[in-house]
Amino acid sequence: MKRFLVPVLAAVASIALVGLLAYGLTTKAEDTSIDEAVARGERPVAASRELPKLGAAGTSSLADLRGKVVVLNFWASWCTPCKAEAPVLAAAQERLQRDGAGTVLGVTYDDSTPDSLKFVKEFDVRYPNVRDVGTRLAEQYGTTSLPETFVIDARGRIADFYRGQIDAARLSRAISKARA
Repeated sequence: MKRFLVPVLAAVASIALVGLLAYGLTTKAEDTSIDEAVARGERPVAASRELPKLGAAGTSSLADLRGKVVVLNFWASWCTPCKAEAPVLAAAQERLQRDGAGTVLGVTYDDSTPDSLKFVKEFDVRYPNVRDVGTRLAEQYGTTSLPETFVIDARGRIADFYRGQIDAARLSRAISKARA
């Protein structure tokens, strides 16, 4: 009986392995990540989720801002590059508000509310911020390190993004792209 069982189990395991390999090869989908889509010149739909406002009652979402350009910035108080780019985002907010074109929307990432509020006060952040509790929104954008900035056009599509500390020239180009 044992002599018969070993070859049968080996055959079943082999068939299962071949089946799994065939399934993997036939179901390989086209890469639809944000990075790849934007690189191809596409504008993927920006993920939106209702998130609690930082330092205020209620919730807000990216969908609430449809019709305007939005500079979506993931940040945290413990992030040194986030501190360095805060003035760049503040200047962008002033330009977008002055032109009536849009806003910057900050999204806290894995940060406590008191620390986030201290950051907002220390860096005189005047644009709206929401708290990404559990980093669920960040996951939808593929955000794993900070800071990361996504520029979204008035139709709610990602026009450009930058993973890392953004500078004024890069952000201006991205906003112009989103406004075009």
